[in-house]
Amino acid sequence: MKNVLVMGGTRFFGKHLVEMLLDKGINVTIATRGKTPVPFDERVNRLVMDRYDRASLQRIADAGHWDAVYDQICYASEDALDACEVFRGKANRYIFTSSLSVYPYDEEAQPEEKVNPYVHPIRIGSRFDFPYDEGKRQAEAVFFQKAEFPVVAVRFPIVMGEDDYTKRLMFHIEHIKQERTIGLPNPEAVMSFILAEEAARFLVWVWESGIEGPINACSSGTITLRKLVALIEEATGKQAIVQTQADKVDMSPYGVERSWYMDNRKAQKAGFVFSRLEEWLPRLIRKLS
Repeated sequence: MKNVLVMGGTRFFGKHLVEMLLDKGINVTIATRGKTPVPFDERVNRLVMDRYDRASLQRIADAGHWDAVYDQICYASEDALDACEVFRGKANRYIFTSSLSVYPYDEEAQPEEKVNPYVHPIRIGSRFDFPYDEGKRQAEAVFFQKAEFPVVAVRFPIVMGEDDYTKRLMFHIEHIKQERTIGLPNPEAVMSFILAEEAARFLVWVWESGIEGPINACSSGTITLRKLVALIEEATGKQAIVQTQADKVDMSPYGVERSWYMDNRKAQKAGFVFSRLEEWLPRLIRKLS
C-alpha cells in the first residue's frame, strides 16, 4: 500500500485531496498543528507538528518512508530548505502547492517559463521576511535547486468552492445582496480561477503522472471582474455598486489593477483535462446566492 503524507489537508481543497487519496486506497497521514478537527475519522493517521520548527518537521519525516509528500503550508525559502534536508532519502516525490502569485500582473496568460525557479536567486529567510509572492518564488527556487528528490510545484490561481473558508467569492455576493459598494480598481482585469475539487483532482494527477517542475493548474477559460459581477447580479437579482476606489473594508479581495491569469497548456499536453470556467462558475454563484 502506498504511503502519502499531507501537510495541511483538513479544509478546503486539501480536504478534497485527502478524500480522493482515501478513495484510491492510499494510506494517508495528515500532519497539522492539531487545532483543526480532522474530518476523516479513523481512516487517516494523524500527526501533530509545527511546520516552521525544524525539529518538529524532522519528526514527521522520520515517521515513515513516503511515496509522496504534499506540502500545502510552505511559504518561504527557510521552510523549503528544512524540507529538502529532513526528507532527503525519505520521500519518493514532493508536491509543493505554489501560486499564481509568483507571476507579475500582465495582459497575457503567464506560462511556466515566465518565472524560472531553477535560476531564481535564493535568499534564505522565513515567511515573515518576504511578501507572499516572493516567499513562494523563494520556496520554489530552493526546492528545484537544492532538493535531492523529485519535486513538482503546482501553481494555482484563486481557488473557489462551496467550502471556501476565505469567503472571497462570498464577499462579492454579500455586498451585492446588501447593496454595498464594491471596490474594483480595474473591472476589465482578466482572471483565472479553479474549483476546489478540480484543484484536488489535479494534485492527485500530478503524483500519478510523474510530472516534475513548475506547472500551472487553472480551469480553462478566463473571466473579467466585470463579468463576474454580472453573474452575481443575475443570480441575486440585485444591481452591484462598483467603484474603482473604496474603503478597505469594501475593497474586493479580487481587486487587482491589471489582468492576472495563467496558461495551462503544459498540463493539458501532459494529459490533464481541465473543466471550463464558464460551465461551473455560474452554478457555484447560484448555489452560494
